[in-house]
Amino acid sequence: MGAAYFYHLTRRPLEVTLPVLLDKALGAGWRVAVRGTRRDRLEWLDEKLWLGPEDGFLPHGLAGGPHDAAQPVLLTDRAEAPNGARCVMAIDGAEVAADEVRVLERVCILFDGADAAAVQEARGQWKALTGAGCAAQYWSEESGRWEKKAEA
Repeated sequence: MGAAYFYHLTRRPLEVTLPVLLDKALGAGWRVAVRGTRRDRLEWLDEKLWLGPEDGFLPHGLAGGPHDAAQPVLLTDRAEAPNGARCVMAIDGAEVAADEVRVLERVCILFDGADAAAVQEARGQWKALTGAGCAAQYWSEESGRWEKKAEA
């Protein structure tokens, strides 16, 4: 049984935080689906991930290509993960179902702390998932480093 980890972004933007989390997930041996809500935003993120540090390489692809099933990290706006993802990283308020949390290794929900609507959406997701009996952790970088602030 997996767990939902909520990441409240207050100091570093998504395009900085996401590669760190993706690297950790890949290091755990998981394939990952990064689930967004808009194709143009995923295209932007795809470009940002390709422009990462020269000493690092984050293998990934944008859903809809002929090699989706082979991608270690697949950027998608759909619930299906043809790459066999064991971890879903939801961005921009993408929906996550309690059933997914139960069968995946990990679900990460990243939300922008400067966006009141995103914070409200994440609170609703927390209530829905914990209310359905899912394990959850809330992480904040408010102090300058990631700290677990709540667990259910």
